[in-house]
Amino acid sequence: MRADFYILTEAGASGRLKVACRLAEKAYQTGQRVLIWHSDKDELTRLDELLWTFSDTSFVPHEWVDAGHDAPVLLSAGAHPSGPVGVLINLAAAPEPPPSAAAAERIAEIIAPEPQQREAARARFRAYRQLGCEPVTHTLRGA
Repeated sequence: MRADFYILTEAGASGRLKVACRLAEKAYQTGQRVLIWHSDKDELTRLDELLWTFSDTSFVPHEWVDAGHDAPVLLSAGAHPSGPVGVLINLAAAPEPPPSAAAAERIAEIIAPEPQQREAARARFRAYRQLGCEPVTHTLRGA
């Protein structure tokens, strides 16, 4: 398992969602199955809409896990997909890794600069280390 922490320097949910769209698009284009996990269903619904419009030149086929189909990019605020996941994009602010983390080849954590987000991310960073993974951080300015 590989864990990448994308640290945003500017506040705002829209920046996190745009980064999630770009990561999902890149993973989809390389043929990986993607799960975008979030505990906030309303924000995940905004991401669902943004995936259709964030770029004029791309198409990211996606759907909710509980829709019963198997799109390359899946969204979930609770349900777990059947089968393996190549990339798990975590938008939840919980201190523990997402439930499907152990089944993912790669985890992308997108962290906003708010103190609660940062503290929860630190706890997940430690948890990934305990699982034998050495997380890598990336600072994104102006995302």
